Amino acid sequence: MTEAPTHSRKLASGPGWRADDVTCRAGPGDRPFEEAHDGYTVAAVMAGTFRYRASHGAAVMAPGALLLGNHRGCFECSHTHGAGDRCLSFNFSGDFLEQVARGAPGAGGVVFESPRIAPQPALEWLFADAEIAREDGDGQELADIALRIAGAALALCGQTAALRPPSSGDERRVAQAIRLIEDDPARSVDLDGMSGEAATSRYHFLRVFRAVTGETPYQFVLRRRMRQAAVRLRTSADPVSAIAFDAGFGDLSTFNRRFRRIMGETPGSFRSRRVH
Repeated sequence: MTEAPTHSRKLASGPGWRADDVTCRAGPGDRPFEEAHDGYTVAAVMAGTFRYRASHGAAVMAPGALLLGNHRGCFECSHTHGAGDRCLSFNFSGDFLEQVARGAPGAGGVVFESPRIAPQPALEWLFADAEIAREDGDGQELADIALRIAGAALALCGQTAALRPPSSGDERRVAQAIRLIEDDPARSVDLDGMSGEAATSRYHFLRVFRAVTGETPYQFVLRRRMRQAAVRLRTSADPVSAIAFDAGFGDLSTFNRRFRRIMGETPGSFRSRRVH
C-alpha cells in the first residue's frame, strides 16, 4: 500500500485535543487515497492549496481556510493544481467539542455539515496567534488556540452562503493564482494580469476566485500580508516601517490603517501587548 508523502509532528495535546503540524509534499502525479479522521478535525490551512473531498462535501482549501472533518469520516486530499501544503491540524473528541459548543455563541451541533470555512477577516487573529504559538512551541498557548479554533469552527460552520461550485478548470486557475501570491505576497495586485494569466475575463476570474477562497484577490493578498506582518511583529525586533515596506506597503500610515482595520489594533499595540 502506497503511503502519502505526509509528515505530521505532534506539537501539544491535552484532555480531548491534540495539535499537529502537518506538511504534505504530494503533487499532481500522486494518486489520492482514502483516509479517515480520528476524531473531529479542524485544520488551519497555512500554506499551499489542495482539494479536500469527504462525505459531507468537497472544496478547494487555500491558506486562511479551516478544513472540517467529522469523527471516522472518510476523506481524500488531492493536489492536481500544485505540490505541497501545510496545516496546523487540531483533533478533538466529541466530548471536548460538546463542551465548547455549550459556551460558544451561535454554535450548532458538533457534526460538521460543511467541509470548509472559507478565509475571512474574523479568523485572522486566530491564524496569526496559531502560527506564533507553533513557532514558539508554546503548549499552553496552543491549548488556548485549541479552544478558540474549536469555538470558531462551531460558530461559523454553515454561516457562509453557498456559492455555485466552480468548475475544475476554474479551481485550477485560482489555485495557480494563489500559489503565485504565496511566492510573493508583497507583489502588487493586478486583476488584469491575474485574469490574463488565467485566460478568463476580469469579472469571471473575480467571481470564481471568490467562490473558491471566500474573498476577492485583493482581500486575499491583503489578509496574507497582514498575517505575515503580524507574525514578524511578534517574532522579530525589526522596525514597524521595515515590516510594512517588506509586506508591500509604500508608506507606514497606510500599513497602520489597514493593519488596525483587519487585526483590530495598531501594529505597535499588537507588538507591545503580545511580547512576553
